Amino acid sequence: MSVGWFTIFLANHQPLLSGNEEMNHISERLIGLDVARYFAFVGMVLVNFDIAMSYGVQSNGGFFNELIGQLQGRASATFVVLAGIGLGLSSFKIKNQTVNIIVKRAIFLLILGLLNMSIFAGDILHYYAFYFLFGVFLLPFSNRVLISIICLLNIVFFGLMLSIDYESGWNFEELTYSGFWTIDGFLRNLFFNGFHPILPWLGFFLLGILLSRALLNERQVQIKMIIWGLVLIIFSEIISFIFSSYLISADSELQFLVMTDSMPPMPLYFLAASGSAFLIIGLCLLYSERFRKSNIYSLISPAGTQTLTLYILHILVILGFIDALGFTGSQTSSQAFVAATIFCILGTIFAFTWSKWFRRGIFESLMRKLTG
Repeated sequence: MSVGWFTIFLANHQPLLSGNEEMNHISERLIGLDVARYFAFVGMVLVNFDIAMSYGVQSNGGFFNELIGQLQGRASATFVVLAGIGLGLSSFKIKNQTVNIIVKRAIFLLILGLLNMSIFAGDILHYYAFYFLFGVFLLPFSNRVLISIICLLNIVFFGLMLSIDYESGWNFEELTYSGFWTIDGFLRNLFFNGFHPILPWLGFFLLGILLSRALLNERQVQIKMIIWGLVLIIFSEIISFIFSSYLISADSELQFLVMTDSMPPMPLYFLAASGSAFLIIGLCLLYSERFRKSNIYSLISPAGTQTLTLYILHILVILGFIDALGFTGSQTSSQAFVAATIFCILGTIFAFTWSKWFRRGIFESLMRKLTG
């Protein structure tokens, strides 16, 4: 990723706010971010249900299989970018307490994530814990430094792919990871070959911090995000197609280096997923006023603020109800899509109903109570 284009983008939209202006700037953008967070969460649910219910089942393609393929690694990347934006915005409001609070919350997410890992290999929360730990200490750095770190994360990962066995620890047929609970296995999974490794996924989080510094409530910025999102997606997919076609014809084993799949997360994937995040967040911000005036927003916004609770619940549903029915690893993508859609509808209704009596979700409240 070029340092130049993003530096120019942020330099032209760097907020110089204080007091009430700063708080108004934050509140105005929350509407679109809640909607984007909801859509990103729905995408993650669709992917996770598909992994649990149809992984290993021979696919004949089709719409649902293609849809899930496009969402894999894109929805979760958007969610991580939104988490980075959230940290950046929170630093405006709790400047003197940010590090202490975020470290406590990171520990909370790590414990919760490791508990999830004992039953669901695709957990993202324990990765989140480290994104927040690294992110909070990188908050004071300038835009240029953060962009340089994002580039470095991708370069280092690219180099490691040429020198280290990416499949180490993995049994991709059963989607299990041996040695995860050892120090070596845990660190290898966390930094290199897990579902959402620090290299380069921390870059998505830092991208969110960078975006939090832009005037996201400005229409001009929102339109530029949408345009840049489309440019990054199209550029990365075209480059991937050209080079992968050449490598296939040359019978090369290096085709994975130019793929846009999320595993392994190569630089072109990072560009494509960043573009998807730009596009979704930009669109949600651009149409936030329309969302706010519609009945749809009042229905989905509680779910957008209770994603931690809904994430835990969807894992319990996958590993409990779905597994008890014998649906794991034996269904088609279309059947997984239907099950995920039902969960999303019920989860949205649950969050909406819960919000009538409580300000925060179950696990959101627990985290606040334990960490401040």
